[in-house]
Amino acid sequence: MHLRYEINPPKIIKNNIILSDYKIQNLFQTTCNNTFKIARRCNSIHVTDSVLGVPRISPLTLSALLKNNYKNMEITTSLRVRDRNVTSITQYICDSVLLKINGVLLINGDKPSLESSDSSLTPSKMIKYFKQIGIINKIDLFLSIPSNPDFNKIQNKINSEPTGFITQVVNKVEQVSNIVDKLKPQGFKVIPCILLPSTNNLKSAFKLKFDWTDYQHRILDFIKEIYQISKNVIITSPNDFAYANDIINNLLDHNTKYSASG
Repeated sequence: MHLRYEINPPKIIKNNIILSDYKIQNLFQTTCNNTFKIARRCNSIHVTDSVLGVPRISPLTLSALLKNNYKNMEITTSLRVRDRNVTSITQYICDSVLLKINGVLLINGDKPSLESSDSSLTPSKMIKYFKQIGIINKIDLFLSIPSNPDFNKIQNKINSEPTGFITQVVNKVEQVSNIVDKLKPQGFKVIPCILLPSTNNLKSAFKLKFDWTDYQHRILDFIKEIYQISKNVIITSPNDFAYANDIINNLLDHNTKYSASG
């Protein structure tokens, strides 16, 4: 089973004040320790870029550390385009290629928490640009789509021809079936995102206005069903690493037993 786990690098600013070097180092070390623990068992890691517009340690910093320790680990990152111009986005993608990052998810991103000008660039326009200059042949480039997309409204994203699409968090198997049936025949990868239902993650679910009622008491089966359809899945658990670690271990142990007996 090919599992991806989403990691949020630590914040570097709180209440509009930059944290001390000591605090940032401690937070980063904790994130690294958790990431390395997951990386020993998980196939892939996805590193986010300043979730909710709050400045965080660069995803490339954490990705470079991962690659040094797990050379065969598949790593993807997110890249917010609204905070950057074409030059800095191109630098990021080229740095990713040099670091042997496997893929980048281009997103618009939430409104920054600090004052910032919006570049007005869109992820799909940047995909087209990278196709023109040939970078897309060196690295997978993804776009995000809603869990219940109106395919007419996202036609520009489809026309830009990314490597594939990573969904916003899903809560029904039918959502994934609908997306896969539409996009996989066109040659696109589809990677569904699943938010783990735990008390610690309730705050995230509330912010997203997300309802996990349909799967909260059968999370293992839900992940397996989604994976069977898409052959890919990203697990996100922003505030509950211990639960995520248990779920991933359960999934992989079950998969190993199944493979051995099959």
